[in-house]
This record gives sequence, structure tokens and C-alpha cells, in this order.
Amino acid sequence: MEATEKTIKLAVNGGIDFGSKLNAKQLIILAKYLEEDQELELTTFQQLYIEIPESRKEEAIAEFAQAGLSCYPVGSFVKSLRTCNFCKGAEEEGMPVAIDLNKRIAGKPVPFTLKPAYTGCPVGCGEPLINDIGIMKVKDGYSLYAGGKSKGQDARPGTLLYEQLTQDELYQKVDILIDIYNENGKKREPVHKFIAQFGKSELLEMINAVFQSKKQDDL
Repeated sequence: MEATEKTIKLAVNGGIDFGSKLNAKQLIILAKYLEEDQELELTTFQQLYIEIPESRKEEAIAEFAQAGLSCYPVGSFVKSLRTCNFCKGAEEEGMPVAIDLNKRIAGKPVPFTLKPAYTGCPVGCGEPLINDIGIMKVKDGYSLYAGGKSKGQDARPGTLLYEQLTQDELYQKVDILIDIYNENGKKREPVHKFIAQFGKSELLEMINAVFQSKKQDDL
């Protein structure tokens, strides 16, 4: 009896763009790695989960990349950035910032799956207030939220940490926030519980201290 080859699960999406879309070429490439009775799992976070033979992992990732598909690890990592449809335009709503932010944080290891979200205006189509980390572009600045919870009887919006951040401030403070959570959070402790235990004022104090230290190092 032949041994069944080990499979691995990859999270795949079409990258940061105007909504969550796949083109014909991308669908064909995905189908190439599916058995006739195999299914793709569509997540609530604009990703598809696909299981492939472990021996074909590098081959698949390379082909996916050529087709414009982005691949991410599955498990206790920062998920790819959930976004809105950028209905008023890429530049006005900050698509380049969303793309850069996704490259910086997606795939980072964390104590528990972390879901970040970005929206280009206060309408909030990307649902930043009910995700672990949320960014909302307001005029020329960025508001940063953390600790949102979308499910359960204790569902609640995230806590506003900062308003009117510049692009560079946003990148650095999100990086620092994730690092603090990774270093201090307990295993399988979601962000909202971590902030409740750690304390908002203590969290802000630590973020600001690290941010100021980095600024001094850059001088």
C-alpha cells in the first residue's frame, strides 16, 4: 500500500488591489494543484486555503507568484491586510500605503492569528474597527486602532491608539505594536485580551518609548 504524501496548507490571495478578485489565469494555476474532488477553502479574510503536496511547495509558490498570487503561511501569523475597495481611487485612499504595510507585516509570527484591516476613508468598508489591528485613512493622516472583536457576546470595536499619523509613523508604530504583542502576549492570546491584560496606557507608553528610541538612533 502506497504511503500518502504529506500535504501543506497555503493561504493565497490576489494581493492588495481594488477588492478581492482573481483573474482567469490565477484560477487556472490554482486548479492545476487541485485533485478532481479537492476543494478550496474561502476564508472571511479575503484568502483562499489550498492544500498541496509538500514536495511541490516551492514549485507552487513560484507559479503562483508568476500569476500575481500572493502566498502566506497558515497558523499563528499576521494575516494579509484586509482592505476596502478603494472606491475613490488608489492614490486618494492610500492603496500604496496598504500595499507597503502588507509587505511589512503579513507573515510575521505572533502568539495567535492576527487579523489587520485597512480602509481608505471613514466609511470603513475594510472593517478596521472590528479587527485585531485597524487602520483608517482620514484626510491626510492615519488612525490606528487595536483590539477589535467581531464575534461573540463580547464583540466590540477596537481601541483608538493614534490619530493623524504620517505614513512613516504608521509603519513604525504598527511594527512596534506587533513586536510588543509577540514578545509579551501569551500563547493563543488574541490581541483584544492582550491589550486588556497589558493595559492601554502601558501599551501606548511602551510604543512611544520604542518609537522615540528609534528616532534617536536614526539621527
